[in-house]
Amino acid sequence: MNSINKTARIAAILTLVIVVFAPFSMIYVPTTLVVPRDAAATSNNIMASQGLFRAGMVSDSIVFLIEIVLTVLLYVLIKPVNKTLSLVAAFSRLAMTVIQGINLMNHFFVLLLLGGTLTVFAPDQLNALVMLFLNAHENVVLIWGLFFSLHLFVFGYLVYKSGYLPKFLGILLFIVAFCYLIQDFGNMLFPQYKALFTSIGSLAFLEVAFPLWLLFKGVNVEQWQKRVSESA
Repeated sequence: MNSINKTARIAAILTLVIVVFAPFSMIYVPTTLVVPRDAAATSNNIMASQGLFRAGMVSDSIVFLIEIVLTVLLYVLIKPVNKTLSLVAAFSRLAMTVIQGINLMNHFFVLLLLGGTLTVFAPDQLNALVMLFLNAHENVVLIWGLFFSLHLFVFGYLVYKSGYLPKFLGILLFIVAFCYLIQDFGNMLFPQYKALFTSIGSLAFLEVAFPLWLLFKGVNVEQWQKRVSESA
């Protein structure tokens, strides 16, 4: 019975590892290297700090590899509430993870362009293509964010109904899901208000309450076992 709390705490630790690595690759690296509307300066920055750019790629890789394991652990944690909805939550998060992995190709394309082997392109053309792939990488985030929103909606509902996790955690996950949804659809429909929608999306930090609860409080094992018995 206590193994479920071990599962919960491993899931919490992995989530917190993602909380550390994701901002590095998604925020720090691009804000350090990318100069908006200046393709030449951006290309020069990447060439001068190629180690940082590659570190961002490794950070992205660590995140989506952890996500695969985390998807399974969270499914095990919430499955007793409703197996069908737990599968929906798991598959939507897994779909997000696959898109994250594919999105990394855009950064590989940047390195290939700046590697000096594509002499058919003039410098201005190369720089423009570099900016294109960087922008593509940034915008694909809006796509996998939609899958993550679906995951959070369903998972938040299951947490709320579980009985072995606090209802307020389910409510927080619902709020985070709405934040991602507003940010993603808002940027798709009204890109001129990107700063506003990004600020709304920043409220997603509330999600950290869930892994912290799992790490320090864990699951009500008695209620979890009751759910398992009912679903058997």
